[in-house]
Amino acid sequence: MNKDPLQVTPALHTPAEDPVGVGGLLRQLMREVPELFSKELALAKAELQHNLTALKAGTAAVAAGAIVLLAGFIILLLAAVYGLSMFVEPWLAAVIVGGVTVVIGMIMLQSGKKQFDPAQLTPDRTLHAMQQDKDALKRKLP
Repeated sequence: MNKDPLQVTPALHTPAEDPVGVGGLLRQLMREVPELFSKELALAKAELQHNLTALKAGTAAVAAGAIVLLAGFIILLLAAVYGLSMFVEPWLAAVIVGGVTVVIGMIMLQSGKKQFDPAQLTPDRTLHAMQQDKDALKRKLP
């Protein structure tokens, strides 16, 4: 049994089973098509599970970025308070720290948002394999 479900490659023809005539072709087709579809479904399931894992990671990255961004805004607010109340150097330090925190949070949010791109969720391997199967079936049928 193949341990990696993303590497499922359906076999359409074995050399030992050369059908004789249209009846043999139809029997072979009836035997192979259900197996082919079950393998394609297993591939689609494995690919979707992989994509959901990536989506979960993207969600965690966005949440972490939002928390860091919130901390940056709090520090910037503290900097404004220091700036308005003291007009001395401590507020400048708070502005620098808050600005750096906001930049880090924005970078984290942007990297997390990339995980939500619809192209990341498309089961490309399954679609490609199904197209190959369709082409192979067209070549086998008279």
